[in-house]
Amino acid sequence: MPPEIHPHAGQPVLTLGADLSEAKSALILLHGRGASAQDILGLAGELDLPANMVVLAPQAANSLWYPQRFIAPLAANEPWLTSALTRIQELVAELEKHTIPANQVVLGGFSQGASLASEYIIRNPRRWGGLLVFSGGYIGPLDGEKRQPTGNLEGTPVMLGCSDVDPYIPLERFNETGALLESMGAVVSHKVYPGMDHTINVDEIKRARQIIATL
Repeated sequence: MPPEIHPHAGQPVLTLGADLSEAKSALILLHGRGASAQDILGLAGELDLPANMVVLAPQAANSLWYPQRFIAPLAANEPWLTSALTRIQELVAELEKHTIPANQVVLGGFSQGASLASEYIIRNPRRWGGLLVFSGGYIGPLDGEKRQPTGNLEGTPVMLGCSDVDPYIPLERFNETGALLESMGAVVSHKVYPGMDHTINVDEIKRARQIIATL
C-alpha cells in the first residue's frame, strides 16, 4: 500500500520481554492519541507478564492512529483507520510466522488505542488470547445503525474499563461495546468506575493480569 493510503506503514515497533523467535505468547499494545509506543510499554511493566511472552508496541504516524474522534463518521477517519487496522494485521501475521497463534495473542490499548484494538477484534472474530480495553469502544458514529454481531469470538476473554464521566469516551458506546463483544461469544468483564479521570487504574490492571495469566 502506498504511503498516501497506508500512513502507518514502516513506523517503528518497540518490543519487550521474550525474543520473538522464542516466545510462546504475545501482547500487542496500542498507544493513545498524542502518546507513543514507549509510553504504552510502561503499561506492560505493570501486567506481570510470563517469561515467554513478547510485547509489541507499534508507533502511529504523527502519534495518532486516526485524526477524528472514534465516534466520527467512519469516512472522516480514512485512510488512517484502515491503515492502522492493516498495521495490526501485519503484526499478527508476523506472530503467526513465528508460530504464535491468535489464541495466544492478547490485544490491548488505552483510549484511541483501546478503540482500535476493539475494532480490530470485532472485524477479525476468532479465539484470541484476550482483549484489554482501557477506556475505549468500537469505532463508528453514535447516531448510526446499531452494530450487529458478525462472527464468533469463541470465548475470548475481554476486560473493559472506563469512567462514567470520561470526556472522550461516551458511556453509551462503552456499554454497547461490551454488549456487542458478549453477543459475539466473548467472555466479558465490563466495569464502569464512577468519577474516574481519563486514565488507567489499579483495578483495571489487576483484571488485565487475570486474563494474561490464563495463557
